[in-house]
Amino acid sequence: MHFEVWTKGLATLAVDCIVVGIFEEGELSGEAQSIDSASSGRLKKLLSRGDFPGRAGETLLLPDLPGIQASRVLLTGLGSKKNFARKSWRKAWSAAITAIGRTRIASVAVAIDRPDSKELDDYYFGRAIAEIAGTAMYRVNDLKTAKKPKAPAVQRILAGPVRKGGIEDAERGLEHGAAVAAAQKVQRDLANLPGNVCTPTYLADQAKAIAKRHTSLKVTVLDEPAIRREKMGCLLAVSQGSAEPPRFIVLEYRGGKAETPPVVLVGKGVTFDTGGISLKDPPTMDEMKFDMSGAAAVLATLNLAAELKLPLRVIGLVAAVENMPDGKAVKPGDIATSASGQTVEILNTDAEGRLILADALHYARRFNPAAVVDIATLTGACVIALGHHHSGVMGNDDGLVRELVDAGVRADDRTWQLPVTEEYAEQLKSNFADFANVGGREGGAITAAAFLGKFTQGLKWAHLDVAGIAYQGGAQKGSTGRPTPLLADFLIQRAG
Repeated sequence: MHFEVWTKGLATLAVDCIVVGIFEEGELSGEAQSIDSASSGRLKKLLSRGDFPGRAGETLLLPDLPGIQASRVLLTGLGSKKNFARKSWRKAWSAAITAIGRTRIASVAVAIDRPDSKELDDYYFGRAIAEIAGTAMYRVNDLKTAKKPKAPAVQRILAGPVRKGGIEDAERGLEHGAAVAAAQKVQRDLANLPGNVCTPTYLADQAKAIAKRHTSLKVTVLDEPAIRREKMGCLLAVSQGSAEPPRFIVLEYRGGKAETPPVVLVGKGVTFDTGGISLKDPPTMDEMKFDMSGAAAVLATLNLAAELKLPLRVIGLVAAVENMPDGKAVKPGDIATSASGQTVEILNTDAEGRLILADALHYARRFNPAAVVDIATLTGACVIALGHHHSGVMGNDDGLVRELVDAGVRADDRTWQLPVTEEYAEQLKSNFADFANVGGREGGAITAAAFLGKFTQGLKWAHLDVAGIAYQGGAQKGSTGRPTPLLADFLIQRAG
């Protein structure tokens, strides 16, 4: 899709469709009033019949309004004017572009009145236009054999109105938003694939393909013998029950000076998680193909950094394994020695993500990083705590955690800070090893982070538990593409 801004003359724009917002009870927004004036009051007359109440999420397509250059006008509900804010604006644009995607409309001018600029400035306006359009136009990469429906026809989107002084910011927002949407597609395509396709080897091959597209990216893939040489005993303990060999992926973006300390992103890449010997219940186990969403987000974010040529060094580390209950599988009570030399009593083989991350986080030390952020669908406990709206963020550096929280607010991909104090680490005590991999039901998301904290001492580190937000189940089953927008904003802000 091609994005650009418009500044004035809405009624004269040569596009297939204009999108304007309508408040509840048929009250016209500012741009809708300009369309009404150009059409000699036709809009008010239509609304006076009560056919479009303006409720949030509703749309109505009107063809051939007189006095309007565009062949159609799409009304999108803004809800109550009193409560109109950034969230309701996003909902209105999302509903509109989704409706447009079901038509053969090829060009659109967006004229949905914005909330106060403090809530949605020109940059984030442009970025939201492009990101939401990308999300709405995404089609699941299914393996169905039936004839595929036609792709959406939308090719050109004009965003406005933008004042003259805000054009540069809005255009930059559109560029960044399009890159974020493309990165989300990378994440969603990977995560939506079944476990028999998206294996650790497949993830490594995709990392190589991403690196091949950008000269600023360098990839190194460690196979099982190389992983063994790195003494990653925790990672190998998880993978030993699977016929699929593990892979450890190092994807380096070289956008900054070589001596600049990098940001290291670490992704959990469990391409399928049965729980191992601590077998999961069969219902919804199919969703465990999404347990590599953290890895997919890391690959997607490195791709975005290269696309935008961010002046940063970013290292992506992906620990890719499959967790299976074979006769060779690790057993509850087994003890593994991590790459850091610390020993772990594995009381629950379904707490495997933290094991592979432990070795990956230790590997990050060799880069002398400015910051380390791991991303993982780590615990069901985080879903219980925060539901499917916020990811959980924890860490040992309050400044880094605050950066991620603020990035989530700006990107509308929110996260919520949970505490990681020393009391939680005490729950991990073991009689037989340095510590155990689980600490009981209480505070499960936090004790998982406390476990990771054992391997991040001396690093500026934060942990994103995305178990509740990386994918949806039920009828809408599929990857959401989160937290790629949050990670994108975090890096864009660091790049200045």
